[in-house]
Amino acid sequence: MPDNRENMQIIRNQHFEGERPLFESHHLRLEHVTIGEGESAIKECSDIDVVDCHFWGKYPLWHVHGFLVERCQFDAGARSALWYSDHLVMRDTRIDAPKMFREMEHLKLENVIINDADETFWRCKDIKATNLELHDGTYPFMFCENVRIDHLKSDSKYVFQYCKNVEINQAHIVTKDSFWECENVTICNSILDGEYLAWHSKNVRLVNCHLAGEQLLCYADHVVLENCTFDKACDRVFEYSDVHADIRGHIENIKNPTSGHIIADSIGSITIDENVRQPANCEIQVTQS
Repeated sequence: MPDNRENMQIIRNQHFEGERPLFESHHLRLEHVTIGEGESAIKECSDIDVVDCHFWGKYPLWHVHGFLVERCQFDAGARSALWYSDHLVMRDTRIDAPKMFREMEHLKLENVIINDADETFWRCKDIKATNLELHDGTYPFMFCENVRIDHLKSDSKYVFQYCKNVEINQAHIVTKDSFWECENVTICNSILDGEYLAWHSKNVRLVNCHLAGEQLLCYADHVVLENCTFDKACDRVFEYSDVHADIRGHIENIKNPTSGHIIADSIGSITIDENVRQPANCEIQVTQS
């Protein structure tokens, strides 16, 4: 996004609707503008500022290259609002519409609340976010790459599937089937509450995290836990996984880890049965009697 914005055309306090009212606009700033009924209001555009605006028409920002969205409201009717676009900065914005952010690159978000996160952030690359909230919906962050989020709150289902290169700090995620088939994931200082965490994933590192849910971290390759805690209800953890875990406090049940090393203050039970997979050489150590 260019730093020189002095020569932008400015449109203030207007209402647009219908089909493509601002098609092929460039170097344009919208202030206190409403985008009503219709489709594709701001399409095939570049170098766009959208400030204090209100959207309720469909597909308003497609194929936009280099744009700022600040202090805006997207109503439920503004579904699928941002697709096939790049170099977005979004701040202090509320989104009540589903299916946002598809096939996009270079996104920077700050203080954004998404109240219907259904199928949001699909096939996006290079995402940086601070103070992001996701509510309701399913499968946000599907097939995303290069994601960095600081302060995430999410109760959406099935978050982060088939992702690569994800870094998350200070998150509270309540979900299930999260981080499935992901690669290169680091999560720090977070609460992860939900079943089937990170199944079939590779290179997952959890630091100072609290985990809740059943059958966590199974079928995973190279899982590392540093200074993590588990809810008492967790069981059948680490099944068929290569794991290197430093667990603080108690873990209720460990089942058939494939390899690695696990240390915990106390363990309720360890299940190693005829179904354990080779090399079947995971070392498990209890530090308190």
